[in-house]
Amino acid sequence: MKRQVMMIAGTLAAASLLTGCQQETNAPEPMRPVLSMVAKPNSGDSTVAVGVVEPRYKTNLGFRVLGRLTSRPVYVGDIVSEGQIIGTIDPTALDLAVRAAKAQLSKAEAQLATAKATEERQRTLITSDATTRQTLDNAEQARAGAEASVAQEQANLTKAIEQLGYAQIKADFGGVVTAVGAEVGQVVSPGQTVVTVARPDIREAVVDIGEDLPVPLEAGLLFSVSLQLLPAVQVEGRIREIAPQADPVTRLRRVRIALDNPPESFRLGATVMAKLGKDQGKDLRLPASAVLARDGADFVWVVDQSAGTVSLQKIDGVAEAAGIRVTGGLAAGTRVVTAGIHSLKPGQRVRFEQDQEP
Repeated sequence: MKRQVMMIAGTLAAASLLTGCQQETNAPEPMRPVLSMVAKPNSGDSTVAVGVVEPRYKTNLGFRVLGRLTSRPVYVGDIVSEGQIIGTIDPTALDLAVRAAKAQLSKAEAQLATAKATEERQRTLITSDATTRQTLDNAEQARAGAEASVAQEQANLTKAIEQLGYAQIKADFGGVVTAVGAEVGQVVSPGQTVVTVARPDIREAVVDIGEDLPVPLEAGLLFSVSLQLLPAVQVEGRIREIAPQADPVTRLRRVRIALDNPPESFRLGATVMAKLGKDQGKDLRLPASAVLARDGADFVWVVDQSAGTVSLQKIDGVAEAAGIRVTGGLAAGTRVVTAGIHSLKPGQRVRFEQDQEP
């Protein structure tokens, strides 16, 4: 009887051990916490850059010679036409240089006339052996030297007359005066800016843009530009020029946006606001940590929010400095795992508490 009881107890213990092993084997895998985000297109409406309207073409005009400024009949805001005189210096010294050059030319021409007459007499005398061949050669050389002197003095006169013209500044094109750099009575140096003239017909917006722009900053990117005082007045423009590096203090990059037929209200110096144009920033973008590269293709772990599990999904994308721009294979609104992608497996249960910022 005792042996039978012991056998029953051993059987029950074995059954209990087997049941425990089965329960341990069938125990559900614990949920893994992950970082995730909802893939959605970024909106550029929240990114606004403030700048001013500037001309694309402007010229700093100055004199080519040293002199005292005697007149500057234009001021900031004045409209000038092509060829208009916008500044003069005292021409006394330049006028005297022209007179001296004319006198030198007259002297050289008189010497040339004398040399030619001497040469002609020597040619007449050589026919009757009244002079020597050496004397004729000397006369020819003197005439040639006199001709060279005349040519030199003519060049000097031309140069002096040209420099006399440097006593005036003329506008190279019609435009508006945006700055003045010298006043009447001031002695100006060659090349010193006296007046700055800009062409108002070709205008562009100059803004500073930071790294928070949701799309890559590149030439040709479309922007919508509006006046700060009249936001309803808007024009479209595309980036024409980007500063090669950011400002070391503000970390902003200066961008020049070419405006498409701006109205007259877009005056030079007006404050404007620029934001991304329509259909810009509509692509889905993911951080590089969310993309799993395998066998030459890109994959992401997609979260089934109803079941709390993940599955691997192939996507098409383009690598950018800020991450991956998705071009296909992923729908907007899909939740994607953004960290720990290398240790997940299909069907694994996950837990997410907060979204990661894209």
